[in-house]
Amino acid sequence: MGWFLVFLAAVSEIVGVVGLKMYSTQKKNVGNTLLFVGGFGCAFALLYASFQFLQLSIAYAVWIGMGTAGGVLVNMIYFGESRNMRRIISVLIIVAGVTGLKAVSA
Repeated sequence: MGWFLVFLAAVSEIVGVVGLKMYSTQKKNVGNTLLFVGGFGCAFALLYASFQFLQLSIAYAVWIGMGTAGGVLVNMIYFGESRNMRRIISVLIIVAGVTGLKAVSA
């Protein structure tokens, strides 16, 4: 259950990132504000709930890694951000680091 909550928190964080991007570059309307505030609000609530099942340090690291990698990929795909090899390798390093941290944790 804890990992499912972390996954949902990461997805919510990505929604918040999309809302932030749209809020900062497009119109500041209610829909973009709800995506921004609601996405990050849900992300924090779900992450907090996951602490009942998982160690804080591991859950937080996985959440940050998934949210960061997901946010970068969504911005590359949907908002036309740079897709150069260094950025892609950097995202892979983040994923490898989070995976490694989880693998060596008890």
